[in-house]
Amino acid sequence: MEIEFDFRAEGSGLFGAIRRPVARVVLERGQVKLPEIFYVDSGADVTLIPLSVGELLGFTILRTHEITEIKGIGEKGVPILIRRLKMWLGDYGFTARVAWCLTEGVPPLLGREDVFKLFSITFERNRATVIRTA
Repeated sequence: MEIEFDFRAEGSGLFGAIRRPVARVVLERGQVKLPEIFYVDSGADVTLIPLSVGELLGFTILRTHEITEIKGIGEKGVPILIRRLKMWLGDYGFTARVAWCLTEGVPPLLGREDVFKLFSITFERNRATVIRTA
């Protein structure tokens, strides 16, 4: 399988217009199938979804002692819960761990753990993200 996603043009306060690598991913939990656009982020350890996406998938907080914190750039962390989720890239389905962020304001990130080992991911000249099964 090979699937290609065009980079998405967005505004940047520092650089004006910038093109970012994205991929259309369908998240599946039970009877819910939810298409989302994710940033393809080779710097992210784990796939990340914001609070509202997790709620749409029916995630709930069962045990508060499972809440942990992850950090990206900078010192400020965000609270997360690790959940398992069926994901689809094109016709290829797989199960992956996702960090469900317990706040809004974080974009969906397609991270390395449980995802990148399944695919060969190439960023083509600031134009497209090409994803192939490994």
